[in-house]
Amino acid sequence: MRARVTLVAVAALSVLAAAGCSGDSSPLPGRPSASAPAPTGPAAAVDTSCNPRASLKPTGALPAPGKMPAGTYMAEIFKRGRLVLGTSQDTLLFSSRNPFTGKVEGFDVDMGRQIAQAIFGDPDKIQIKVIGYDKRVSSAVDGSVDIVADTMTANCARWKDVNFSTIYYDAGQKVLVSSASKARSINDLGGKKVCAAKGSTSYDNIAKVPAKPIAVDRPGFGDCLVAFQQNEVDAISTDDTILVGLAAQDPYAKVVGPRFTEEPYGMAMNNDHPEFTRFVNAVLARNRADGTWKATYERWLGDFGAAPQPPVAEYRD
Repeated sequence: MRARVTLVAVAALSVLAAAGCSGDSSPLPGRPSASAPAPTGPAAAVDTSCNPRASLKPTGALPAPGKMPAGTYMAEIFKRGRLVLGTSQDTLLFSSRNPFTGKVEGFDVDMGRQIAQAIFGDPDKIQIKVIGYDKRVSSAVDGSVDIVADTMTANCARWKDVNFSTIYYDAGQKVLVSSASKARSINDLGGKKVCAAKGSTSYDNIAKVPAKPIAVDRPGFGDCLVAFQQNEVDAISTDDTILVGLAAQDPYAKVVGPRFTEEPYGMAMNNDHPEFTRFVNAVLARNRADGTWKATYERWLGDFGAAPQPPVAEYRD
């Protein structure tokens, strides 16, 4: 498996370099443009008004594929003939475009395909829509996608706009630096330019580091890698899972430091359809129990060690 990942990683780097930038390039309201560093004022307080890991509890047994209850959002998706998944195309191993097939694939994509399987009995009944990191919430809210699976941290601020599934992966933020760097953690990068994707929690977290690194945004993490290789930034900081994929694409980079945040990944959905969130959670519960989650981990992340236990589901009702 290692050889396959390495080969895809090298080819993926060529695609990213040629593309220049991916995702949505429009700046967030109140945020700097992609070329500007973040302001150095005090970081916004973290919203702790909820348990972001707790989602809506499944009700009853899963309906059989093709037998979605009338009047539900699942029935609407079935009638349409496809599930629309919002994700990125440059997060190697989670959701990246395979340069040989042109298809977007990875751990997150398989999470979406498993929902399609539960609705249709066919994981290929899925339309993948590439969205910017700063469009993940708005894409679920405006209905342009049915569900977002995109290394997306479930947090209280986002819960106010969307529903999240139960947590399907636990990550944490680290930092990628040059292999020649003496930095051992984000705390050694005071005054240095550190890149993260626009609209990501990673970007916000950089500004909270006491050493005061300078947060710089780019449309996606593939764009951060290009900026890093062109010496426009000194480091990249995001979830360790994403950094592993970036490091696999650059032999002169390394991931350092302990995790300095906790990043529980959930799939985001429009909160007008709570029955869909409960359905998704039932699919996740089944997949934890029957080994599907473990098999998905081993397929995409098995090179990095044995599969851990999947995150335990927590519910709020």
